[in-house]
Amino acid sequence: MNGFAEYIRNYTNGRSVCLLGFGREGRATYRILEKYCTPSKLAVSDRNPIDREKNGLPDSVELITGEDYQSCLDDYDIVFKSPGIVLDKAPSELKCELTSETQVFFTVFRELIIGITGTKGKSTVTSLIYHILDKSGKDCRIAGNIGIPVFEIAEGMKDETLAVVELSCHQLEYMTVSPKTAVFLNLYEEHLDHYGTIENYYNAKKNIYLHQQSGDLLLVNGKLIPDGIPSDIITISQSDSNADVFVESGIIRAEVDYAIPTDRIKLLGIHNHYNIGIAYEICRRYGITEEQFTSALCSFDPLSHRLEYVDTVRGVRYYDDSISTACATAIEAVKSVPEAATILVGGMDRGIDYTSLVEFLAHTDVNVICMETSGKRVYDMIQASDFADKQRVHYVQHLDGAVKLASEITPSGKSCVLSPAAASYGIFRNFEERGDAFKKLVSELK
Repeated sequence: MNGFAEYIRNYTNGRSVCLLGFGREGRATYRILEKYCTPSKLAVSDRNPIDREKNGLPDSVELITGEDYQSCLDDYDIVFKSPGIVLDKAPSELKCELTSETQVFFTVFRELIIGITGTKGKSTVTSLIYHILDKSGKDCRIAGNIGIPVFEIAEGMKDETLAVVELSCHQLEYMTVSPKTAVFLNLYEEHLDHYGTIENYYNAKKNIYLHQQSGDLLLVNGKLIPDGIPSDIITISQSDSNADVFVESGIIRAEVDYAIPTDRIKLLGIHNHYNIGIAYEICRRYGITEEQFTSALCSFDPLSHRLEYVDTVRGVRYYDDSISTACATAIEAVKSVPEAATILVGGMDRGIDYTSLVEFLAHTDVNVICMETSGKRVYDMIQASDFADKQRVHYVQHLDGAVKLASEITPSGKSCVLSPAAASYGIFRNFEERGDAFKKLVSELK
């Protein structure tokens, strides 16, 4: 095959290996090791119980579970860390070699990878680039934080295959390899419960380009231009006309300008014009013509839970933007949804600063329904401020009450959008479950 099997075999053979985390990525790693490798011993370590029979794990695989599941790491030569795991110790304090699926995949296929990161929009941009390349006849794969472990596409890679990979901060945190083509979309306050400061969060993201080489490409938000890296840097902005790619009023101004067919695309909002600008510049550099780009762009369906139209009930249009975990995305939701009259905000409180959202909402006539712990903080901020017309601001405990109240106060002919500007954890398993719950509640209004 493509050299991947030989690399992973040589890398692990005769060495003791531990899989830290046994979610989807951990299971994908196990399947590859079982197929190609002969480590001296193999263990799976996870805080949660692991069903040996259900997962097809032979007795030769040691299972380590419980609160002390990380205490064993230095008993192994190599530890494959899943991105959802927060280490108890810094890598410098460990004797083992810490790696990951992403690290190994990038080591083998670096030249073929288009990597995308950023706080917001990375799933849309990753999916859009993949869709356009695929519809234009390119041999390509999609993987990463989008929900497909990179080891699931590794065996299908060929010399001409492009891998479009979404990268989270957790996947990038300890990376020592960067993709040949990198995209850094934006940076907002996020994951402060893990990183503590936005600087630490930013430092994790920077690994998308810190290890690039001469001749590599970095397409970066104009506010995040790095110094001292050898790659070719292309800046993109919606506010700075001096950027290499400037997106304004539906026009992408670049080396080759492009008019977005705004009347034919399904992506809502001018923030998505920025995402389209990135996809256009990347795809153009991979040989996609304007005609191919337009055709594929117009056939692209927005991802679920991202300004997704749900239904119209008693004249009120409902939109699911459950992916929203930052002030900027909630603000864009109000701007993008047609005739927005009500927004539902709140979820897990990760300590982000809601000042910009409160200030924005103060200058609208939108009803604000706050919920959960972060929503209570937004509500209290508004009540303590000189926010005009506080009667349009409400607090309820949970999503079900928020949807019920929205159905009562949103005028017919207007729109209601769930754009929480907060994480879902502790209330729902993830933003997808939160969005699905919202859709179910809307359907029950009928």
